[in-house]
Amino acid sequence: MLGVVGDSAAGKTTLTQGLAALMGVSEAALVCTDDYHKYSRTERRGLNLTALHPDNNYLDIVAQHLSLLRVGQPILKPMYNHRTGLLEAPEYINPNELVIIEGLLALVTPAMQRCFDVTIYLDPEESLRRQWKVNRDTIERGYRAEDVRDSMTRRHSDSQKYIWPQKEVADLIIRFYRSDDRADWDNAHLNVRLVQHHTLPSPDLSEVLAQSHEGQRPSMRLEKDVWSGNGPVDILEIDGDISPDKARALEELLWQQLALSGHFHPENVGRYRESGIEHHSPPLALTQLLVAYYLSTVRAYRSVTS
Repeated sequence: MLGVVGDSAAGKTTLTQGLAALMGVSEAALVCTDDYHKYSRTERRGLNLTALHPDNNYLDIVAQHLSLLRVGQPILKPMYNHRTGLLEAPEYINPNELVIIEGLLALVTPAMQRCFDVTIYLDPEESLRRQWKVNRDTIERGYRAEDVRDSMTRRHSDSQKYIWPQKEVADLIIRFYRSDDRADWDNAHLNVRLVQHHTLPSPDLSEVLAQSHEGQRPSMRLEKDVWSGNGPVDILEIDGDISPDKARALEELLWQQLALSGHFHPENVGRYRESGIEHHSPPLALTQLLVAYYLSTVRAYRSVTS
């Protein structure tokens, strides 16, 4: 069970869909907890509730469904149409070997947190997230840009109160951010920082790190046992300007260490949409493969310890 949370347009769906494609559709079941809204968009406006507020979501049913999925039982998941803002017919979900849960509020209670083997909080640079939200909601959901910005302003206090605190309980925090020294940045070449709490067993990245050098500087760097407010963490950095050849070589190496069946298809990872057009990001591809590596490490560790 993998839980991926973060604020609206933080990149949850992009990360999880790439991971599901990597692991294989027969292996992964995807569930979005944002479908568990109590009210339609029009009803929320009348009640002066945002989509982020717990009172707008059936969190008790989310917790119940997570518990059922945890023990391999199917669920009848609600459906919310993010384009129309309407509630639709539910969807039957039968859990596979890997269950990926993503949403705004998947880690708000201890009962939900206990259902997961690995939890991730997506924490992109805030100005990036706002830009991604405007881009997504105008292109894919038909909003006007000024309405999206107004919505973010209305939601800000709920983000602070309900979404951001989940970062404190996540095993892995992933942050996409721009380089300060580059004026010509783009989303395909953002830097990535992965902060791993010691609630997870650490995968052996020694061979990957050894082969990440480009010239004098490694494209991936690991700093272990850094003290944070919640205890020691390991910090892995991926440079946004990693060359395509080096990124592909590291992707192949991570795939070999995953020991998954079948040939590696690099086109399955690193994809994202911008202005309705699909693009590829080497740092995103490496991040998705690293998350898969964490999952395989946890699975191996749990099977040995149990």
